[in-house]
Amino acid sequence: MRATTVKQHIPAELRYSMRDFNIEFPDDSACLEYVKEQRWPDGMAPCAKCRKTTKHYRVGNRTAYACQFCGTHIYPLAGTIFEKSSTPLKTWFYAMYLMGSTRCGISAKQVQRETGVTYKTAWRMFKQIRSLLSEGDLQLEGPTVEVDETYVGGKRKYSRGRPMAGDKKLVPVVGIVQRDGKAIAKHVKNVKSKTLNGLIRKHVTPGSIVYTDEFNAYNTLSKGKRYVHRRIKHSSGIYVKGDIHTNSVEGLWSLIKRGISGVYHHVDPEYLQSYLNEFCFRYNRRHQGNPAV
Repeated sequence: MRATTVKQHIPAELRYSMRDFNIEFPDDSACLEYVKEQRWPDGMAPCAKCRKTTKHYRVGNRTAYACQFCGTHIYPLAGTIFEKSSTPLKTWFYAMYLMGSTRCGISAKQVQRETGVTYKTAWRMFKQIRSLLSEGDLQLEGPTVEVDETYVGGKRKYSRGRPMAGDKKLVPVVGIVQRDGKAIAKHVKNVKSKTLNGLIRKHVTPGSIVYTDEFNAYNTLSKGKRYVHRRIKHSSGIYVKGDIHTNSVEGLWSLIKRGISGVYHHVDPEYLQSYLNEFCFRYNRRHQGNPAV
């Protein structure tokens, strides 16, 4: 019987396995050296005392580097999420590797089991890491963009479809996805026309073709001819009509909802945006292999 070979969808040069991670970061010293190189390549850093850029060398087992002339110290971890943390630096890097390489995320409980830290420490680490994943005012340059809204939260016992105003179980999220490109997901207070159009104007380049469903809040999207607006009528059971569809943003919703329900189980609205940032961070780098964050 002939063995079948499973085709890898990630090119060889972009694959980054656990073995690769352990080779690159065998201990805390390697992690510290990496942080130092990111801030001051080759150890060339400005010395506060010498008033010039000089070579700095590691000071014993400390997280400090000393100027080669006067010995004044610099601290690579100062001002980072690692500062004043008693958690080993490799554990931080391992958590970032897992968060960046898993498709739907990884829970703090799983990191607790794998590393031996407490759940409180693992949760705090992930909270700190997520604070760095926001891409702020990311601009989607088109030319084709899909927009849709969804709701995240618990299940209602009665009724289906869009929740009524004041619903306490479901919170609205707006997604904007550039076809074959990047994505943005924002937790919003409501899905009124002013809110949706404001987000689109902020993140989508004028002149783009914007695809949506038939939700009434998009009625004024093409006003002023800023965008070319195309709609698909889901209520009529039509999901694709030529190049008119919202399948890309629906795919983003699939990743986010399966990640929240299957990995995190519950996300407080207060922290929802940071989780959305995490999912979009991975989505926007899906063609870059499995790098650590």
